[in-house]
Amino acid sequence: MSSAASIPDLRQRITEMQPLRIDERALPTAPGLGALLPGGALRAGSAYSVQGSWQLALAFLAEASRGGAWCGVLGCPAFGAEAAVSLGIALDRCVLIPEPGRHALTLAGTLSETLSVVVARFDTRVSPADIERLGARLREHGSALVVVGEWAKSESRLTVVSSRWTGLGAGNGALATRELTVQSEDRRGTKRHSVRFERGCLTVDRRQTAPVRTLRAV
Repeated sequence: MSSAASIPDLRQRITEMQPLRIDERALPTAPGLGALLPGGALRAGSAYSVQGSWQLALAFLAEASRGGAWCGVLGCPAFGAEAAVSLGIALDRCVLIPEPGRHALTLAGTLSETLSVVVARFDTRVSPADIERLGARLREHGSALVVVGEWAKSESRLTVVSSRWTGLGAGNGALATRELTVQSEDRRGTKRHSVRFERGCLTVDRRQTAPVRTLRAV
């Protein structure tokens, strides 16, 4: 799909193919990501921001996609089909617009009327008024938006503060495991979490998350 003109036809086809709308409040969310979010899941009508990792942002699509929902990805020219499948994203129910350009905001709003979860990156600054309008459409249609980058009115702001790879030996082997330290900022306060990917697949980290402590000089 290369233009906004094809969106109405796509919306009609998806509506016909998707027989059941997922829950109006809590959307399917991978267990390995639940601790990052208030309530343990993406919520319909809400927006979230992820900074520092496309892999983390795309992982939020996986559980809804596995359950039969349609999802969308806007503004990711480097989107890799193999990596997406490893995360659990069904490519035949994923709308991909790699370079939406100046139409990104319009497309995000249009897709939110039909798709369950949309991951998007906006190259230009989005005004507070546009953020409010898009938020209203999310609430009206029961979709969730995951923005790669800064986003006001985020239900949770997730920032990757460190990334560590393992599996590569002394001149041999292959990168197999990636561990992210992710800081969440939301109504629960500020916490840090560990998120692990094994060969591109999200795994559940059993370690408990903890609030970030502020140290005072003495």
